[in-house]
Amino acid sequence: MNDFDNRTRRGESGQTASSASSAPSGGDASGVRRLRIFTGDRVLWIIVAVLAVISVLVVYSSTAKMAYDAYAIRTTSHFLRQQLMILIFSLGIMVLVHKIDCRIYNYLSKPVYLACVLLTVAVYFIGHTTNGAARWIPLGPFQFQPSEALKVATVLFLARQLAGRQSKIDKLRIVPSLRFWTWRSDARQRRIWREGTWPVLMPVVASCAVIFPAHTSSAVLVFAASWVMMLIGRVRLGELMKLVGLACAGVVLVMTLNLGRSETAEGRVSTWIHLWTQPQDTKPLDQLTDTERSMIAIHNGGLLGEGAGQSAMRVEMIHPESDYAYAFFVEEYGILLAVVLLLLYLWVFFRGIEIFRRCGTAFPGLLVLGLALLITCQALLHIMVTVNLIPETGQTLPLISRGGSSVLFTAVALGMILSVSRQNDEHSHDMPRAETIYER
Repeated sequence: MNDFDNRTRRGESGQTASSASSAPSGGDASGVRRLRIFTGDRVLWIIVAVLAVISVLVVYSSTAKMAYDAYAIRTTSHFLRQQLMILIFSLGIMVLVHKIDCRIYNYLSKPVYLACVLLTVAVYFIGHTTNGAARWIPLGPFQFQPSEALKVATVLFLARQLAGRQSKIDKLRIVPSLRFWTWRSDARQRRIWREGTWPVLMPVVASCAVIFPAHTSSAVLVFAASWVMMLIGRVRLGELMKLVGLACAGVVLVMTLNLGRSETAEGRVSTWIHLWTQPQDTKPLDQLTDTERSMIAIHNGGLLGEGAGQSAMRVEMIHPESDYAYAFFVEEYGILLAVVLLLLYLWVFFRGIEIFRRCGTAFPGLLVLGLALLITCQALLHIMVTVNLIPETGQTLPLISRGGSSVLFTAVALGMILSVSRQNDEHSHDMPRAETIYER
């Protein structure tokens, strides 16, 4: 009887110790559930939460003038409810995405990429056109922007293509000879096309080509992120410099032939140069450019800002809730908090670098790096436009600006990053030696 009691007590103590070791410190049952839902990089989750809160504040205040539009029957809370629904849905998608195993992304990368390319092309035939650009496919009361999905899909597919060639990538050439008429007779050029150009370079070229006519800055963003991915993925630097030269030549050719939205791009560049080079006369607000109004908003904000809901320029700015969300944030909350917001986006990139360093193989590492670059570079482009460092681009502020497709696919990208981080913590990545990012 005593032996049975002792064994029972030992079993109970073992179960207690096991339960204690599996429970979080200071943890209750709800704590365990939270950890199971929100896994991966905790700092990144905190950043996402902060950006979501800022989004609600910015959209609610900046859309006040739209609520009082004489031609629209809306209340001041209409856009707040709309943005809350988008954020809740997108964050739910992020939670689901970050629970998916990274190898599934690898398997699905090709069909997802092809589908996104086809949808982006379809926009030019069946899409909704605004300001001379076809970008959205109407889906009942909603509008879907396939180019936002294609940006993420390009990074996903390129990560797969680079990862599968790590054992020989530093020996491959990806840019064939410009004398294309010799390709049929030149076995070496055919090999370059078959082994390097078609699998590695063409996905990037195709994505940029289908995005460029409607959204030039997004095509530049995809190209820049892909270029860095190829650099980190050990593509030869000489090949990458050739690629930069060809890209610049292609842009010049497009502008010369006046293809796509060349006139719009030239007009924005001319306006940007004019603001820097010509003395500015005092003009009424309705004659100022969007960028000039955003700079006035930043000036009004000063160090500490006008206060929440106290913006004066939101009535004058055309899109304070999207294209100029950062300038609006500065006006209401001040330069000090705006610098903190900028640091949050940079922090996303540095968390991506940390996750990348912990990946033993190329695919998850390159995927994280490319997606972090997309998010951070888009934020930097948006911010540089508001202070007139670059011409107007139309890029939104990720996870903050009002919108559906941009918020949704930013959440998908963050979910993929968190998925890789979660598998780093669980040590559950596949480790094929041929795909190690450190192999030489």
